[in-house]
Amino acid sequence: MQVQIHELVGATHEAAWLPWAVQYFFLIALSVTALLMALPGFLFGRDASLPQARLALMVAVTTGITAPIALLADLHQPGRFWEFFVYTHKTSWMAWGAWVVPSYVMLLIAFAWALHRPAFAAWGREEWRFAWLFRLLSLGGEVNGFARPLGLAAGLAALGILTYTGMEVMVVRSRPLWNTPFLPLQFAATGFVGALGLMLVLGRVLGTGRAAEAAMNRALALALGLVGVLGAAWFALALSGLSPRHAEALASVAGFPVWQKIAAWGALAIALPFGLALAAPARSGWITGLVAIHAAWMFRWTVFMGGQAVPKVGSGLYDALMPTGLPGLMGVIGTFGLWLFLILAYTTFIPWSEAEPPHGDAPRKPAAEPARSF
Repeated sequence: MQVQIHELVGATHEAAWLPWAVQYFFLIALSVTALLMALPGFLFGRDASLPQARLALMVAVTTGITAPIALLADLHQPGRFWEFFVYTHKTSWMAWGAWVVPSYVMLLIAFAWALHRPAFAAWGREEWRFAWLFRLLSLGGEVNGFARPLGLAAGLAALGILTYTGMEVMVVRSRPLWNTPFLPLQFAATGFVGALGLMLVLGRVLGTGRAAEAAMNRALALALGLVGVLGAAWFALALSGLSPRHAEALASVAGFPVWQKIAAWGALAIALPFGLALAAPARSGWITGLVAIHAAWMFRWTVFMGGQAVPKVGSGLYDALMPTGLPGLMGVIGTFGLWLFLILAYTTFIPWSEAEPPHGDAPRKPAAEPARSF
């Protein structure tokens, strides 16, 4: 006689990955996808796409600096990061990430500096109190032809980030919701959605114009369409049973009403900005941008925090959806505050609107009007 035992008692389970991890994966995805969108405008010198490329560069730099700080906070002890270098392991995606992340951040900052170097030099030639600082930042020159190889290297590092962040979560076989081949692609697609959403919001705040807003909304619609296709393919594989991994992942959450509501919420977060971006591309930047940011963040929160609430064994859901108290709140609010400080500093002290494609020894056009308000 075969005996089957069904456990009916749930448990309170403390989350291993806290909101700091959600913020890291969210911010680093925004940074690398924004950089990939900035590269064509700068490397190929397309004047029509420069407004979007400048916004993308701004997003890439500010989120790229904030993300590793969130990662260090998630490790709780900064010394643990050092152990990845001392005790590295070639089969660990997390160990590979310890090398890729610093390389990406350094290349990103160097690329951004090269693009801004001509403007730094121009501001340094003006007669005002901070001219000496911009002469120092330009390192005595304005040629930035070397920005092209720096941009290509940063782009390769960005692809490395997308690969390692997706694989780092996908390889966890003990959690069916994570262990699906679609996860790295979904991380990348929602990263483009979040980056474009942030660019739309910043474009509205900084007044980059309706033409740029319409172009970004059209790109957002394309990214949202890709997210929708990936989601539909995920469900199709799970429901058809063609992929045991996806079928197991769906079975682990399908019976819970909260997950059904999350699925409906996610579908609405895709459909709403998709429709608005197509119907009113030059006028809907505020709404489409904010909803797109929310959709990208919500996807990661659901995967990480919601995924930890699904029990590996037993029944019910672990009470791990939101760690309460100051640590849980600081995981979200603290990193947002740091990014807000960086965006204010970037738009105040950096000639972001004058970043231009790489050029050799050709003379640069004079800056339109240096900022002297600080």
